[in-house]
Amino acid sequence: MLIDTFGRVATDLRVSLTDRCNLRCTYCMPEEGLQWLAKPDLLTDDEIVRLIHLAVTELGITEVRFTGGEPLLRPGLVGIVERCAALEPRPTLSLTTNGIGLKRAAPALKAAGLDRVNVSLDTLRPDVFKTLTRRDRHRDVIEGLHAARDAGLTPVKVNSVLMPGLNDDEAPELLAWAVEHDYELRFIEQMPLDAQHGWKRDGMITAGDILASLRTRFTLTPEGDEQRGSAPAERWVVDGGPHRVGVIASVTRPFCRACDRTRLTADGQVRTCLFAREETDLRAALRSGAPDREIAELWRTAMWGKKAGSGLDDPSFLQPERPMSAIGG
Repeated sequence: MLIDTFGRVATDLRVSLTDRCNLRCTYCMPEEGLQWLAKPDLLTDDEIVRLIHLAVTELGITEVRFTGGEPLLRPGLVGIVERCAALEPRPTLSLTTNGIGLKRAAPALKAAGLDRVNVSLDTLRPDVFKTLTRRDRHRDVIEGLHAARDAGLTPVKVNSVLMPGLNDDEAPELLAWAVEHDYELRFIEQMPLDAQHGWKRDGMITAGDILASLRTRFTLTPEGDEQRGSAPAERWVVDGGPHRVGVIASVTRPFCRACDRTRLTADGQVRTCLFAREETDLRAALRSGAPDREIAELWRTAMWGKKAGSGLDDPSFLQPERPMSAIGG
């Protein structure tokens, strides 16, 4: 079990498979990209599967989410999914992706045992997409979403970040489109995880702004805390159902008290929080020949020291030194 001093138990593992990405989203990284991790620094496929096996069989993990960077850039992704789907007990397996390449990969990922996907899409307008991501790949993402739905990687969740002056007027349009195509839309407040440290609290599009915009077109009924559990998204029933929309208000309405996550970076570091500034090195233990019980103890110790909150509500908050692409969303 991965428990902390506040009684929270981590059952959800986020695994970053690579720090590389084929987009350059303005809220994540600079146009020229980043200094990528060297290949020897990355966990191998076998190391990833070993750590996930340990997490599932010894530490109580029941859900595994593969992230990046962009996880579809990981050559061994399908094999990793297949090996993790064979674990006993079998964890729920999901993937967070920008959708580029998903049209081709979706059938193989489903066959390998992936349960569902989250796809990032911030706009329905190709020109705005190009401005936000610095790449002209909007059509590829739309086709990837359709392919995921058709392959049965459901529920397909769409993650959207609204940026002032770019797509902040699109919330109702995005929700109408998601309802039409049977996707579950989740808006995410912009978080301070950009490599260039350009995030500012003032002027950001808040959960309150998003909900006010949606209510100009839809009737939203709160789903309630019982249904939410430890999920990061507050959800609302749209026009009486069955569709729902979620808002992840990491900045204005933090959900730290119910957090059940632990994170593994692409280079084998345990992070207790997306905004943590400390890491615990499991890669060194793996490569030194440490037995599973020793690695498990390192992981337990790391999680025992998890802080009460993210620190976003502290005026003196300092952004993590590593950008989101290196941590895993």
